[in-house]
Amino acid sequence: MAEEFRLRVEGVSKRFPGVWALRDVSFDVLAGEVHGLVGENGAGKSTLMGIASGALAPDEGAVSVNGVDVSADPDLVRARGLAIVRQEPALMPDLSVAENIYLGVSAERRPRPAQMNAWAQNLLRQWDPEIAIDAGQRVDLMNAQQRFIIEIVKALAGEPTVLVLDEPTEHMMSEDVARLFDRIRALTRKGVGVVYISHRIREVRSIADRVTVLREGQSQGSHAMESLTEKDIVALIVGKAVDHEFPKKEVQRTIQQPRLQVTGLSGEGFSDVSLSIQPGEILGLAGMDGQGKREFVAGLVGLTTSRGNVTLDGVTIGTGNTAQTAAQGIQYLSGSRHRDGMFGDLSVRENFSYRSLLSVARGGIVSREAESAAAGAAVRSYDIKTPGVETRIGSLSGGNQQKVLIAGILASDPKVVIIDEPTQGVDIGARVFIYQAIAEAARSGISFIIVSSDAGELAGICHRVAVFSSGHVVSELGGDEVSESAIISAVLTSGSARKQQDGAARLGDQLVKWFAGNWAPLVTVTGIILALGFYAGISNEFYLTPRSIGGMLTLVAALAMVACGQQVLMLIGGIDLSVGPLMGLTSVVMSFFFVKDMPVETQLVGWLLLLAVAVMVGVLNWALVDPLGMHPMMATLATFMLLQSVSLVLRPTPMGMIDFDFLDTVNTRWAFLPVAALLALVLALVMDALLFRSGLGIKLRGFGSRADAARVAGINPRMMRLLAYVGCSTLSVAAGVLMIGQVGIGDAMSGNDYTLASIAAAVVGGASLFGGRGSFVGAFLGALLITQVNVVTTFLNLTDGWRSVLLGVMIVVAVAAYSRARKMVVAA
Repeated sequence: MAEEFRLRVEGVSKRFPGVWALRDVSFDVLAGEVHGLVGENGAGKSTLMGIASGALAPDEGAVSVNGVDVSADPDLVRARGLAIVRQEPALMPDLSVAENIYLGVSAERRPRPAQMNAWAQNLLRQWDPEIAIDAGQRVDLMNAQQRFIIEIVKALAGEPTVLVLDEPTEHMMSEDVARLFDRIRALTRKGVGVVYISHRIREVRSIADRVTVLREGQSQGSHAMESLTEKDIVALIVGKAVDHEFPKKEVQRTIQQPRLQVTGLSGEGFSDVSLSIQPGEILGLAGMDGQGKREFVAGLVGLTTSRGNVTLDGVTIGTGNTAQTAAQGIQYLSGSRHRDGMFGDLSVRENFSYRSLLSVARGGIVSREAESAAAGAAVRSYDIKTPGVETRIGSLSGGNQQKVLIAGILASDPKVVIIDEPTQGVDIGARVFIYQAIAEAARSGISFIIVSSDAGELAGICHRVAVFSSGHVVSELGGDEVSESAIISAVLTSGSARKQQDGAARLGDQLVKWFAGNWAPLVTVTGIILALGFYAGISNEFYLTPRSIGGMLTLVAALAMVACGQQVLMLIGGIDLSVGPLMGLTSVVMSFFFVKDMPVETQLVGWLLLLAVAVMVGVLNWALVDPLGMHPMMATLATFMLLQSVSLVLRPTPMGMIDFDFLDTVNTRWAFLPVAALLALVLALVMDALLFRSGLGIKLRGFGSRADAARVAGINPRMMRLLAYVGCSTLSVAAGVLMIGQVGIGDAMSGNDYTLASIAAAVVGGASLFGGRGSFVGAFLGALLITQVNVVTTFLNLTDGWRSVLLGVMIVVAVAAYSRARKMVVAA
């Protein structure tokens, strides 16, 4: 029977400026096969999978999935059944788990939005019946392991025929690795082809049927797994035999005074931890995630608040913040290299030297020449593969990035270095080099604390290993006890009871999580509105009268409408400074078509012209931002000036009184409530329902949350931006129509105050300036609160200065509170 190919990559080559990423590489995956793909960082694995997924076009060669040519067509690749689980999960953090899974499958596999949560929860339980992930929770509340599980579940939900797994176990605990391998075997029994990419050679050998090795963009052949030993694979990867992965450990001498002494240190997630480390010693920290090892490190280096005693070379030191600990000689490198470890858009030189600027400064001024020379020496010494020290570090492979960061830390003349996951996502060649660098630095007297989820790594380089459980050090291994099996056994059999948080602490955590949620802005702003109204009511008896409330709501209508328009754009991370002049232009246009005795036909032309203006302004702003690539603030500022000029040319001074019958219609009331305000509220409710309960709304929030992940999910970025800009301008014109009920005349300047007020209303109502969050009801409430402050200051006989102070304080407090709460939840 002929072999059935799930994926075939034939004779593929790809060249980037100055380098061949791939040269004549062929690779295939059979039905029911697990095919391992290994190689050093920068060997071409990501480029090969990028071409296989259709995200990159090959310069030469072809790609087929299930017998169909799919070269450079990501939609066709997805339709033919190829799914990729990336090393950095392509999830949208501001969306819920269910919404991410929903967008990750093809349209025909998606349930109705009302059934989405139950559908996603069922998929999660198929992975683990006792899974602790709530499908309704936002992804940014999940830890690294949970995010990767969500990414895998999302890929499996699409029932792929080809599944690509890129470093799938980097953040997994052992039970989830076993669960993953069981699912892989179940998939292959159904005929699915699996590509397994990993730097962990043992894992590849245990799960793969064949393995292909890439080195410097060229294939070193595809081999049956049983024909190669682990050493054979390593030799193919690095191009030479590697006798020992780990350097020889130096015998530790007992010194009377330790380099670092920690006594009774406690903080969030750990308590009463006491440890010491000698000069030149490498201490490992082991334990399951969430059991205290990383929480202890965060408290020790000043990332979180801690209490206890810490001495360095016998001198008590403070751990109030990372700058303080670094100044005292304790350097820390985060395990989240891309998020916390480096400045991705800065150069190799800058990332190397920012920890040791004093060493390259002359008279307090950094010497560029000395800085470049030091960085260049590090590049040569650490064999960092980069075109030059001015190359952006984000363009380097993971192993070379890590070498730059470690070289920079060691150049700062530290006494203690703490590294979290020193070789995560790093190839075997770079890993060996990093281990040697750590061992050599330790021989010079630098002490190291290594946090790692890899027991083999800890056993290979550490002199002692402390095992954490429930926030405590429950066992310590030293000497011959430091072995991979002993560390795993200690982690799995450890048991200790973490001290219960008191009621106040638990309540504080709950409040922080609530304040970071979507309901917090709505409830908070509503509470402030009621409190302010109550205070004004008891201070002035006329404030709560129907006339006063009706008049205030009349002012709310136009601001609420334009704030909803601003919210549409802020959902995708945009902003529109032209909304105010557009409202003014609306009043000017209406002053020509809606004056007294104007026939209905002419008014109809006026309505069509207003609609055309809304669409044209939206398209103009979109064209400046998307095809031309201008920053949204600069683009809409240019439109601001253009619209203002057009309005002033048409109406240099306020002219063209609007027909009174039309004004009466705009200002219609139901009892004492303005119909315009009620319509704005109904519109906000309907738009929120669409935002959270429709596929388009979920796509819009997803794109604003993380554009690159949205593109992976098949969301068209250009279309999302176009819809947002046209939607914003359309609502701005509608707001201009409501505003005419107040001004009654064509006035080019009448809308200018609404620009900043609309932004403030959306922000106070919970919108994020970075996109992905907010609600239209929140924007309505923000508009109501801002209008209320303006009215209350009048009733309380306060000056305009106090009104500005109140508005400014509200905006600052709202933004700071929401942002701080969300950061605290993510950190937790």
